[in-house]
Amino acid sequence: MTASRLNDKISIITGTASGIGLKTLELFAAHGSSVIAVDILPQTSRLTHVLKAGTNIDYLELDVSLEESWIKITDYVRSKYKKLDILVNNAGINGCDESQNPEHMTLETWRRIHSINLDSVFLGCKYAISIMKDVSNAKHLDVSCSIINIASRSGIVGVPNLAAYASSKAAIRNYTKSVAAYCAQNGYNIRCNTISPASIDTNMWDHLRNDKTSFENFCNTLPLRRLGKPEEVANACLYLASADASYTTGAEIIIDGGILSTCGSLPK
Repeated sequence: MTASRLNDKISIITGTASGIGLKTLELFAAHGSSVIAVDILPQTSRLTHVLKAGTNIDYLELDVSLEESWIKITDYVRSKYKKLDILVNNAGINGCDESQNPEHMTLETWRRIHSINLDSVFLGCKYAISIMKDVSNAKHLDVSCSIINIASRSGIVGVPNLAAYASSKAAIRNYTKSVAAYCAQNGYNIRCNTISPASIDTNMWDHLRNDKTSFENFCNTLPLRRLGKPEEVANACLYLASADASYTTGAEIIIDGGILSTCGSLPK
């Protein structure tokens, strides 16, 4: 397979400093897309290497939970590229360093996690549609814009110790369906889908790695006996972004190594 599935496409990917976002950035750029990479964090060493290696990547250091950030992103895309084909709403936190059980969680924690995880998706979809509809209204059969929202297995099941995180991811799954239906009803050739990963080997698991034995024991309880790789989620993003998924909207891809097919327990 030649690396050309996104030739001439313009993409925005949020949360690109590491993990799933960084791997998706690398994959999209390799497949011919010009990418606007966005993260609140300064460039990491790996991200800097990726940016230097790719002439088709721009990096914007912005907080995607703020509307003014999306106005800046939209203005940047309109000015430089005049169009937008793909948005991957990937930015998010699990807030594992804060109490999130329903009894002791503060309203501040609840609001902060929903702001970062959910407001960013709402704003991303809102401003992406404003640009994408101009492309999709061209009515060319080969024109199809794609919004991909990254949720989580935690948005499907209850997570007592991460209740705000789980709630925010559940909302993403439902909101994605509303966006998909809205775009279809308005005749926009814009698809909107969700990916729900679980147990992917990113820095979100760093808080559990301190106890090596316990962490290894947890991995061994997973059906495939390992964590998933960020590139395995990035590959699903590539599918949904490409013409291969031209009839897929309002759908969800679960990448959890079979966890939801069992009755396994969640880590604390």
